[in-house]
Amino acid sequence: MADQQLLSLIEQMTLEEKIAQLIQLAVPFFEGAQESGQITGPMESLGITDDIVSNAGSVLGLAGAEEVIAVQEAHLRKNRLKIPLLMMADIVHGFKTIFPVPLAMGSSWDPGLAERSAEIAAREAAVSGLHVTFAPMVDLARDPRWGRVMESTGEDPYLNSEFARAFVRGFQGDDLSGDLNRLAACVKHFAAYGAGEGGRDYNTVDMSERQLREYYLPAYKAALDEGVEMVMTAFNTVDGIPATGNKRLMRDLLRREWGFDGVLISDWGAVKELIPHGVAEDEAEAALRAIEAGVDIEMMTSSYVHHLPDMVREGRVDESLIDEAVLRILSLKKRLGLFVRPVRGADPQAEREIVFCEEHRQAAREAAAKSCVLLKNDSLLPLRGGQRVALIGPFAASGDILGPWSWTGSKEDAVTLEQGLRSKLSPGALTVAEGCGVNVMTGQQLEEAMKAAKEADVIVLALGEDSEMSGEAGSRAIITLPQPQLELIQHLKKLDKPMVAVLFNGRPLDLHGVWDEVDAVLEAWFPGSEGGAAIASLLTGEANPSGRLSMSFPYSVGQVPVYYNHFNTGRPKDAPDAQVRYVSQYLDIPNEPLLPFGFGLSYTEFVYGKMTLSSDEMSPNQPLEITVSVTNAGDMAGEEVIQLYVRDRFGEVVRPVRELKAFRKVLLQPGERQEITFTLTEEQLRYHHSDLSFISDQGEFDIMVGKNSRDTETRRFRLRK
Repeated sequence: MADQQLLSLIEQMTLEEKIAQLIQLAVPFFEGAQESGQITGPMESLGITDDIVSNAGSVLGLAGAEEVIAVQEAHLRKNRLKIPLLMMADIVHGFKTIFPVPLAMGSSWDPGLAERSAEIAAREAAVSGLHVTFAPMVDLARDPRWGRVMESTGEDPYLNSEFARAFVRGFQGDDLSGDLNRLAACVKHFAAYGAGEGGRDYNTVDMSERQLREYYLPAYKAALDEGVEMVMTAFNTVDGIPATGNKRLMRDLLRREWGFDGVLISDWGAVKELIPHGVAEDEAEAALRAIEAGVDIEMMTSSYVHHLPDMVREGRVDESLIDEAVLRILSLKKRLGLFVRPVRGADPQAEREIVFCEEHRQAAREAAAKSCVLLKNDSLLPLRGGQRVALIGPFAASGDILGPWSWTGSKEDAVTLEQGLRSKLSPGALTVAEGCGVNVMTGQQLEEAMKAAKEADVIVLALGEDSEMSGEAGSRAIITLPQPQLELIQHLKKLDKPMVAVLFNGRPLDLHGVWDEVDAVLEAWFPGSEGGAAIASLLTGEANPSGRLSMSFPYSVGQVPVYYNHFNTGRPKDAPDAQVRYVSQYLDIPNEPLLPFGFGLSYTEFVYGKMTLSSDEMSPNQPLEITVSVTNAGDMAGEEVIQLYVRDRFGEVVRPVRELKAFRKVLLQPGERQEITFTLTEEQLRYHHSDLSFISDQGEFDIMVGKNSRDTETRRFRLRK
């Protein structure tokens, strides 16, 4: 169907039919769905008529090939112009085969792995009838109190941008129209959703435009450059105006400056939420603000369908705004091939063969192993053959390791840590006790744990947050482990047995009560369907940990937000001439995080040679080459992440103490040495100046290479123009 045909189709539509294309409704509204007619509570108050449903443009949260086919066919029988529905859902880190949460994938420092995970998620979702996923979320996250840090890939704009591109490539592929195994991706949440005050979800965001452009916008732009089909608005304010009604953000920046002509969708209920935000008096004004801002689809509120028709007739809204929104929606349906094949890739037989197949589970297992980060190891790991192991903790035998946004995943299908260890250890070597629940401990639980621990040579603690303690609306002010788990550690500590803590969680934690009490800490995040198998392979040395933190672990929640690319201040604590008191510091805790961005240990040792530069000067036409040798000095193969940081020593505005500009993940065999060369260009030194111009500064720069953002070697060079 050519664009002219789409325009002709729009001409045939009544005003009400066009506006109905702009609403997204949940599954119960649609004939053919198993939940059809189960419209209760807030959904009942939307006032949705049969006419609106028969002309609606998209469905939220429907999956399953047979059900999708039934709903689409029923819809086409009712829709006068036979316009198919778009099927959308949150396929964030897997469909049925659940991969590690995005924060964990970010800690893999392996965009290729992320791309493969998205490709598999798309394949399973597409064969089950879906067309669009509300992913990737690329919001930069600096505050671990915010529950949705688990859905971000971390605190760095460059690393986040690399993962944004990878996820979009994985979901959409090279030929979205022809490849029925792919989904249209929707980057979210535009913009700066991760910067809510106090780490509280949906909360106010207030920052300068320079800060916004420098740190928070790059990953969204990277997704757009990769061809992402959709953008979702954020719940928060941007410069005092809620994103969903922010014309300057959506029309001026997203559409005009960046040239995005895809579909813009609100988040759930965000159009109507313009009222409690205080920028709309009622739903009519909310609809006006959103359509003028360029929001094409209103998700799960009905302000558009109830108020835009009258406002168009009264001349308050130009009908061309409706037409352009409808055209964008129909154009996406055309690119997905829905006018030719309304059910697209939905195939019940293929669904049974593909979804949760062994090939996909193996990929999830690899991703989980590469996403875990070894945080501490006092010569305890890997476990040695013949050791008697007590596996203790609320996650010892729990399938609640998928994490938030694992909508169609099954906890019952997840490989637990107990199952994983039993497959690796000799018969009789493993005893298991719960010890406590996530948030409660009974006397019997403790008694069983102490008995199991007394008979063991080493204790493996499976601790963390349950999946409801992070994710959307999962903000926490206190980010230590729950008290019963800390008490469990204290009781077991009395036995003076070596202990390793395996952490299941969706955010960086305050590790007080854990860090000094155990001999090793393995951060497993929410590792997904194959988590137990992957972790067992790491604990037993079958695999070598290679993850590196993509978000700093605070020493205390009192530091938050704490991140590596901070400013120096005029009174830095570490200055050579710093005073004892009158410097930027806390009196009671360190300034530095417990564990910095980029940190992670291995079972082998990587030794760095001296860094060399191709020159002490660079220019726009003469890039700089940075070379460093890395040797695996241990007796086990391992992957190292070589990280390159830059500091602009004297900027037109203050620059961070360091910024990640490149990284390389390399596999080295025992004794193997590789020479790694990075090429740094003048473009990589550009930033937003006070007038928002994006240029570089002539002058001195520090270049730093090392194994994390803290432990680096530094050299200096000069940029000349």
